[in-house]
Formats: sequence, structure tokens, C-alpha cells
Amino acid sequence: MESCNCIDPPWSADDLLTKYQYISDFFIALAYFSIPLELIYFVKKSAVFPYRWVLVQFGAFIVLCGATHMINLWTFHVHTKAVAMVMTISKILTAVVSCATALMLVHIIPDLLSVKTRELFLKNKAAELDREMGIIRTQEETGRHVRMLTHEIRSTLDRHTILNTTLVELGRTLALEECALWMPTRTGLELQLSHTLRQQNPMTFTVPIQHPSISQVFSTNRAVVISPNSPVAMIRPRTGKYMIGDVVAVRVPLLHLSNFHINDWPEPSKRRYALMVLMLPSDSARRWHVHELELVEVVADQVAVALSHAAILEESMRARDLLMEQNVALELARQEAETAIRARNDFLAVMNHEMRTPMHAIIALSSLLQETELTPEQRSMVETILRSSNLLATLINDVLDLSKLEDGSLELNIRIFNLPSMFREVHNLVKPIASVKKLSVSTNLASDLPEYAAGDDKRLMQTVLNVLGNAVKFSKEGSVSVTVLLERPESLRDPRAEFYPVHGDRHFYLRVQVKDTGAGINPPDIPKLFSKFVHSDTMTTRNYGGTGLGLAICKRFVNLMEGHIWLESEGLGKGSTCIFIVKLGIPDHIHEMEHQSVFPIPSNSTRKDFPGLKVLVTDDNGVNRMVTRSLLARLGCDVTVVDSGHECLQAMSQARQIFKVLFLDVCMPGMDGYEVAIRIREMFPNRHERPLLVALTGSTDKATKEKCIKVGMDGVLLKPVSLEKMRSVLVDLLEHGSVCDSIQRL
Repeated sequence: MESCNCIDPPWSADDLLTKYQYISDFFIALAYFSIPLELIYFVKKSAVFPYRWVLVQFGAFIVLCGATHMINLWTFHVHTKAVAMVMTISKILTAVVSCATALMLVHIIPDLLSVKTRELFLKNKAAELDREMGIIRTQEETGRHVRMLTHEIRSTLDRHTILNTTLVELGRTLALEECALWMPTRTGLELQLSHTLRQQNPMTFTVPIQHPSISQVFSTNRAVVISPNSPVAMIRPRTGKYMIGDVVAVRVPLLHLSNFHINDWPEPSKRRYALMVLMLPSDSARRWHVHELELVEVVADQVAVALSHAAILEESMRARDLLMEQNVALELARQEAETAIRARNDFLAVMNHEMRTPMHAIIALSSLLQETELTPEQRSMVETILRSSNLLATLINDVLDLSKLEDGSLELNIRIFNLPSMFREVHNLVKPIASVKKLSVSTNLASDLPEYAAGDDKRLMQTVLNVLGNAVKFSKEGSVSVTVLLERPESLRDPRAEFYPVHGDRHFYLRVQVKDTGAGINPPDIPKLFSKFVHSDTMTTRNYGGTGLGLAICKRFVNLMEGHIWLESEGLGKGSTCIFIVKLGIPDHIHEMEHQSVFPIPSNSTRKDFPGLKVLVTDDNGVNRMVTRSLLARLGCDVTVVDSGHECLQAMSQARQIFKVLFLDVCMPGMDGYEVAIRIREMFPNRHERPLLVALTGSTDKATKEKCIKVGMDGVLLKPVSLEKMRSVLVDLLEHGSVCDSIQRL
């Protein structure tokens, strides 16, 4: 066998494998022992990991695996039975812990995977919440800007200020390069540049309203991005610009202005819009965001509301100014009317006084002349003078009454009176006149007519006398009948007029019907007979005379008494019927009627003269003194006359308790009749010692009567006065202590 020079390796291949396994087991064991240390550190530092017991179990598994590999180091050499036993136990424990760990991981891994899923879900939710918070912050920012803009816009109601403020605030909030407002023209066919952000006085540009870009914006209420080359966006300079900024347009609804006339604003008949154009800066990568578009839309709506308020305010201010002008004009007209009324009243008062003074002389002297021995021709002349004078006095009264009725100063004097007695008095007054014309006059009073009523007996009697006097005047032959009855509820409404009486327990409606067989009335002329100075035809004035005021005054009296009056006639020559209805009250205390009745029955009708009755007449007018003295002297009175209040007081003090009756003119220079009456009442505190005081006046004013009563006068006698009227006044004074008819008329 040949020898070899080869060097034998120190370890065989099996030994090398064993060595490698030995070294590997050592490092595996070392690694296994280090892993539990790391897990212990992790568990100690982690406060939220939910599977600590699993980590402990996993650590035990690793330790046992490491121990197994460590024990395995002794198995590479001859080892004892004890080592084999330990190795066996270690491997059994490692197998048990390994299986338990594997089984536990089967349950833990899905939980860990679900935890990961929830983690991803929470991350997504957090991202979504972040987005929502961003949206909320954007909305809050938008709302803040909107509130700021709204406050600025609504801080004024001037439309030009509103538009300028809107453009300025939008430009500052959105950092705009330009912002413009286009308004419709009057024709509504074009849009005209009205306001811009950068130009104080923009040039006049117009764009057809049918342009596609404008139609696109007007078709929606949202902000629309339009082309920078649109005509409404070509208002900013483009020289030196590389990239034009984006442009947004939004419509602004305008108020329907058909009822408004506001200077240079249109007056469209259908809904119209203005156009707001907003431009981002050029040479910028900026784009419009959703929240910015929403801000623009909200501001456009606010501008529309503010403009509508401004339009209403301007129209209201214009209406206010117009109303103020009208009020000023009305106030001037009212003052002029009041001045005219005062002038008329002053004129009537003066004319009333001045006309009654000569009328007093004419009527009084004519009545005195009538009592003397006259030839038939002279008596006829005197009677003509008296009739003419009486007609003139009636005309004066009618004109004054009509004047008061027209200016509303005439008021009804409501008191309780005897209703049947009033109609009998009217009958007695008219009967002598009718007898001269051989007319029969009848008065028919309903059986259920109340004895007493509450109302203005003077005006009612004047109305009845006027209507009955017309019937007698316009009848040449035949008869005149007066029918008085209570109006029944079923026939209360007059179909020919708007008369709607009100039923009640405290009042009733009286119907008076005067029918004659006289000249009759042409039916077409009936409506105009209640106007002033109107007759049925020209022959009426020529044949019967009259002023044409009677029925006009009657109508106004009836209206004051809440009634209605009308005429009926079948034609000329067929007679006529005048009917009127008045409202009268039902009195509460019947026992007071005797003191308030104005139609007393004369207690001594045969007494004509008053011989020895001492009377003092005080009047500053010489004619009136002479006339009044003549009347009283004709009645047998012992008359003393003075021309002033001072002389009256001197006469009374010198001859105490001599004068029984004192006639006082209320309008005298110096001391007037009112002051004289007060002085006399002071001189004679005892009523029985004081003379009877009667005011002589030409004024029909109610205030005059009230003042006379207030100062203590016993009666008021209205000029002119005839002999019979003076006799009647003296009878009332001596028998009743006062003049029952407080304002005596001829």
C-alpha cells in the first residue's frame, strides 16, 4: 500500500455537522432566551395592550424551546439517563405549550384582525369628521362673511350705497380683481353697466339681454362660472395679462316695480333680474370653491332683499312727501275755508243786526199804525207793508238757519214738549190765512200718538209750518189736510231713498203727511225742489212768490232729526203730498212736562193792555228806543228809556223797586246788557224785589241765548217785534215770571 502525503482533517464530516448543530442550538437557545426579555420589556412599557397573558404564555413557549435546544447540547456526546429524562420532559412541555399557543393564536388572530379593521374604520371616521369640521368651519366662515355683508348692506337703505357696499365687501372678502353690477334698462331688452368695484364712474356699456351667457345665468338661481370672454366680463384691462382669472355671474332678483316710479329705475311688467359679475385675479392658479359660490348666492339674495326695501322706502318717502304737500295744501284750504266761514258769519251777524234794526222799526210802527183809524185804502197799504216786512223777516231767519245748517254749527235743542199741542198751535196759526183763501184745513192726529215727546220742538214746528204754509200758498181752492201718526215698523223703510231707521225702546218715528189740492208738481222737478233757491217753474215765483229756501231748510232739519222727507205728485194741477218722518225720544219724567212745554194756553186772552206797568227800556240805538217805547206805550205801559248801561243802573238806584220790567239791549258800547243784568242781580238779591229782565237782541246765535240765561235774564226777545208779539211777551212775563219762548220770533 503506497503511502499518501495528504493532511487528514482534524474533524470528520459527521463531526463537522455535529459541531454546526451544536453551535446552532446554542445560538437558537440564546435567541429564545432573549425574546422573553424583550416581551417582558414590552408588557411593562405597554399600558393598553389587551393580551398580556397571551404574551406570558408565548414567552413560556419560547423559554421552553430555548431550554430544549440548550439541553440538546448535552445529547451530542454520551450522556446519562438523567439527561435523556430531562430532555424528554422538556420536549413534552414544549410540545404542550406549543399546541396551547397555536390553539390560542387561532382565537386571537381574528380578534387582532378585527381590531385592525376597527382601527381602519376609526381612521376613516376621523378623516370624515375632519372633512365635516372643515365644511363646518367653511360654513361658519361663509356665515360670518354673510352676516358682515348683510350688516353692511342693510346699514343703509339708499340703493346706490347698497350696491357700492356690496361690491366693496365682496371684493375684500373674496380678494376679487373686479366686481360689477349690470342693471336692466327701461326697455328691458338690454343690461347696462351700473356699478363697478374699481371704477368710480364706469363707462356706459350695454349688452343684449338675450346673450347666451346672460340667458344661462338668468335660467338658474345658482352662481354660474362663465367665460372670461363674455361681454359682461370684458370690463377689466387685459394688457400684460398672461392668464385671465375665472369669472362667476349670479342673477339678482329685482322687485316688481309696476306700482313704483323711482327715477331712473325700470318699471317692468314681469319679473326682471340684475346681473352681478365677480372676477378672480389674473395670472393666478386660484379657482372658485363651493363655499365661495354659496357665499356669492347668499349675498345676491340679500342684495335683492335690501334693494326691495330701498325701493319701498323711496316710494314711501315719496308718498310721505306727497302726503305732506297735500296736508299743507289741505291745511291752507282749511284755514282759508275757516277764514271764509268766519268772514261769512261775521258778515251775517253784522247784517243780521243791521237789518233787524230797521225791520224792528218798520214792523213795530206798522203794527201801531194798524191800530189807528185808517181809511180802507190806508189800511190795505199798512197790511201790505206788514206782510212784506214779515216776509223779509222770515227770509232773514231762513238765510241764517241755512247758513248754520251748512257749516254744521246748528245743533238741536232737545227738550220735552206736548206733541198734540204743537200741532194744534200750527193749525191755529195757519187757519186764518187759509180762511182768507176759503180753504178748509184739517188736522188728523192718530189715537195712539203720545202726549209728550223729547226733541227739538222749535225745528219740528218750523218744518211743519213751512210745509203746511207751502200747501196753503200753492192752493187756490179745495182743502189741505194734515195727518200725524206713528210710523209702523213694517213700512218704515222708504224704497225711494236710502233711509234705514233704527228701532229702539227709547224712541219712535213720527210720520207727518200734508196733502193739498193745489197747483201740483211736475214729477221730473220733484228732486230739485229740495235745493236752495229752486222753484218748480218760473210761473211759481211770479204767481206765488217765495225765496225757494223753505224746503231746503226743511230737508236739513229733518236730516238733523234722523229722518227723511219727500214729495209726491201726479202732475201739474193734480195737487201734491209732502211726507216726512222724524225721530223723537220717549221722555222719562212726564211730570216735568208742564215746565218745559213751549205752547202754554194763554190764561187771560182778554187782557190786551197793561195800564200803569212801569217799564225801563235800555238801548243805545235811538230808533229802537223810540219804537220799543211806542209799542209799550200803546199797551198802556209807563215807559222810561235810557241809552246806556250806566244810565240804566242810575235809574234803578234812584227809583228802587219802581220798574217791574226791564228791556236790555245786549250789544251796547261801554257796559253791555250782560254786565247790567249782573249788576242788577247784585242790587236786588231778593228775586221778588228784582225787576223782570228781558234781553233785546238781533242775534239768533245759541251762545247769546245761553249767556243771557247764565247772567240771570228772564227771557230773550228777538228783533223785530210787533205789537201782538210785545203783548204776548208781557203776558208771559207777568203770569209765568219768564218768557216761555226763550227766543221770540215774529
